[in-house]
Amino acid sequence: MEVSVDSHPLLPRIEQALDGIRPYLAADGGNVRVLEITDDMVLRLELLGACGTCPMSPMTLKAGVEESVKKAVPEIRSVEAINVTPMSEQPAGQVR
Repeated sequence: MEVSVDSHPLLPRIEQALDGIRPYLAADGGNVRVLEITDDMVLRLELLGACGTCPMSPMTLKAGVEESVKKAVPEIRSVEAINVTPMSEQPAGQVR
């Protein structure tokens, strides 16, 4: 049985973890939105605002967002963004 993300029992704890890092994302003009929590405990997010186009987004996602969420909600196995370009696919020498 699939549970809507809005009624998922882990969502309040995930949102609380994200609220802890949102001020840092907002300082650079970005934010994140929870899209899905899969049956195998993968959190899928959408990067919003500047985060969706920033070349540092893959590092922000792994070092900031994923670390914060997994620390607060150890049930989450990994965090993915549906709209982030992996570092390996970023153009060489890309600057902000």
